[in-house]
Amino acid sequence: MATFLYKIGRLAFRRRHFVALIWVALLTLAGVGAASAPPAGNTSFSIPGTEAQKAFDLLEQRFPGASADGATARVVFKAPGGEKMTDVGNKATVKKTVKELSAGSEVASVADPYAGHAVSKDGTIAYASVKYKVSGMELEDSSRTALQDAADDARKAGLTVEIGGDALNAAPETGATEVIGIAIAAVVLVITFGSLLAAGLPLLTAIIGVGIGVSTVTALASALDLGTTTSTLASMIGLAVGIDYALFIVSRYRAELAEGRSREEAAGRAVGTAGSAVVFAGLTVVIALVGLSVVNIPMLTKMGIAAAGTVFIAVLIALTMIPALLGYAGRRVKPAGEKSKLLGGARAARKPAGPNMGTRWASFVVRRPVAVLLLGVIGLGAAAVPAASLELGLPDDGSQPVSTTQRRAYDLLSEGFGPGFNGPLMVVVDAKDSAHPKAAFTEVTDEIKGLKDVVTVTPAQPNKAGDTATVTVVPNSKPSSTTTEDLVHAIRDAGDGIKAKTDAEVLVTGSTAMNIDVSQKLNDALVPYLALVVGLAFLLLIVVFRSILVPLKAALGFLLSVLAALGAVVAVFQWGWLSGLMGVEQTGPVMSMMPIFMVGVVFGLAMDYEVFLVTRMREAYVHGEKPTQAVVTGFRHGARVVTAAAVIMIAVFSGFIGSSESMIKMIGFGLAIAVFFDAFIVRMAIVPAVLALLGRRAWWLPAWLERALPNVDVEGEGLREKDADEDRELVHA
Repeated sequence: MATFLYKIGRLAFRRRHFVALIWVALLTLAGVGAASAPPAGNTSFSIPGTEAQKAFDLLEQRFPGASADGATARVVFKAPGGEKMTDVGNKATVKKTVKELSAGSEVASVADPYAGHAVSKDGTIAYASVKYKVSGMELEDSSRTALQDAADDARKAGLTVEIGGDALNAAPETGATEVIGIAIAAVVLVITFGSLLAAGLPLLTAIIGVGIGVSTVTALASALDLGTTTSTLASMIGLAVGIDYALFIVSRYRAELAEGRSREEAAGRAVGTAGSAVVFAGLTVVIALVGLSVVNIPMLTKMGIAAAGTVFIAVLIALTMIPALLGYAGRRVKPAGEKSKLLGGARAARKPAGPNMGTRWASFVVRRPVAVLLLGVIGLGAAAVPAASLELGLPDDGSQPVSTTQRRAYDLLSEGFGPGFNGPLMVVVDAKDSAHPKAAFTEVTDEIKGLKDVVTVTPAQPNKAGDTATVTVVPNSKPSSTTTEDLVHAIRDAGDGIKAKTDAEVLVTGSTAMNIDVSQKLNDALVPYLALVVGLAFLLLIVVFRSILVPLKAALGFLLSVLAALGAVVAVFQWGWLSGLMGVEQTGPVMSMMPIFMVGVVFGLAMDYEVFLVTRMREAYVHGEKPTQAVVTGFRHGARVVTAAAVIMIAVFSGFIGSSESMIKMIGFGLAIAVFFDAFIVRMAIVPAVLALLGRRAWWLPAWLERALPNVDVEGEGLREKDADEDRELVHA
């Protein structure tokens, strides 16, 4: 592979005009496609195989025209101090607001609080339920504006008015920290390369790759039912790996220049060696992202495949566009160890070169491997302890910042009607096969009334055919609590007995039940997903490193860093440690997608660092160095670049901690802390300590497996043989 990529690198360097033209044309084509594509419609959110989804599908079938997937809003009113919502003036204001809300063209129905008994027992709080004909993502801005205007008019009359539900779902604000993160990435690149031009190459190619990937996703959004979160994930991962891959190839190019090679030869060798690592690192990321399909959540599958496509583009750009741009840059990209004049290159040249920080650190580790290994493992183990208390759930309005109207509406409803009112359960009774449907409906309501944690059970509401009915159940506890989850399971258990008696099937759905089912589905899929991703990557790394123990060590180190990162997430977002510093206003269960999402994304990035760092060690070992010396050599060439890549990723991911959306804040923190643990503790400390302890055994491979494995030549052995052949030709000449 090294020889093949070497030829590609040299070809791209020589034919740089042609290569640049191709990528500009692809970017233009993707941009035109995105601009001319129809806008994305409603992104369906389905969870195949769950009871909540089955009940939802049944409602669509048996209650046609009911807009089961339509957006909802709860306009919550609170009377001024000393007054009640039943007072004449306040009642008139609410009636006027209900009339205003009913005038919208997308409004399906508005429930009057006084007709629907939606006034609290003390009379201070009331709410009007608004049902729309379309989903929240399809709702026109004019409908949202009309909803807010109606609330403002009621506020002017003296009432406290807040709006809950999904009708006002808005794009989260990330704040200035995201921009700061990108700025830090640029500064790190400048420090790493000592050149503004060399630092700009990874950023430029990463932006082009993300532009092509995201534009393609946008162009296909309507046809493939892709949501905005799909392009967000694609851009996040694409930017991360795009900078990483370009960083490693440019760094290797400068190292080759420092050895006295011509610029074209250096470009070819950089792509042949570092490019081989890029290919296999990219494959591990693609495996991790495409592997999300095993969860069988269509939205997650699409997100993973779209992000994997962006990673594939990043790999191609690194292998072709980077050497082309290096050709354009010419002598302005300096050899390793030299800086541009603007950054003090003349002064640096007069200083004698000594061991760099990577060399000194690796030498320290190989001298004291046991102490470093124990310290690293114990530290990560301590950080992972909170993960044993992990509670999973999905965010609702109760997790919103207190500054939002959704959160204030949530709190008012909890105050007036109890915490469970924000997460009612919808019980669907399918009595199509029952001889006495009405008796079955009564049996269900009576059975549920006898369960614990039930506050209210509404009478069954049958459809026109009389074979299906809905029953609304209000729990006594908040939607995200384990008590509410227990109630859902209790209703489902009771449904088994009811079916035996009446032949009627009882299904529980609603947003709360759907969240519970999603959490369970993700939890059940975590182990198979982990086995698939780690297993495939383990086989891939055996081919790359031609070793059993090195890939095993890589996988175990990754698991340790992910557990430590999950422990940190639990400590901050569930327990509330450092919550003020992180801007966490409401603690609660960890987002259900967090563990599996972290496994997929962090595994890909962790294997990047593993491949880039250890291939340098393997390369030195194959070329005759002793195992411990090979570790030091690998760090001398790779530690600075891996450190820079990790700092960049931490800076980029940390930018999302400033988001107003708790889910994005959690993802940003989780990914940033995971990269920190994996890059600086696992790859920089545990990996060299383990390799130093194992010695030559680290590179052991059974003879039969050695013969069976394909020789992909990541270390560039073919290029060494090429040099030897050229030297022999010169001698004979």
